[in-house]
Amino acid sequence: MSAPSVTAKDFEEKVLKAKEPVLVDFWASWCGPCQMLSPIIGEIAEEAKGFKVYAVNADEEQELMVRYGVRAIPTLIVFKDGQVYKQNTGFIPKEQVLELLK
Repeated sequence: MSAPSVTAKDFEEKVLKAKEPVLVDFWASWCGPCQMLSPIIGEIAEEAKGFKVYAVNADEEQELMVRYGVRAIPTLIVFKDGQVYKQNTGFIPKEQVLELLK
């Protein structure tokens, strides 16, 4: 199970206007660390309480990559009240991903 996708078209509605914090995973299918992180993000998405989780395909959503200054993947960005709250680039274990949401 992976996190539901979000695109530039629905990013504002799903992420920026969300009432709760939103974890966004910027990934690509060819990225090894992304492949390792994906199941963890999927687990967190399934268990999510009080926050939402979405995935952005970096190859298909260049506009979002540029808008948020994502230069390397995987990059995780937590949005709160429509603003970037916390960010991490590279693989991290589940506990550290959850720490980003605090």
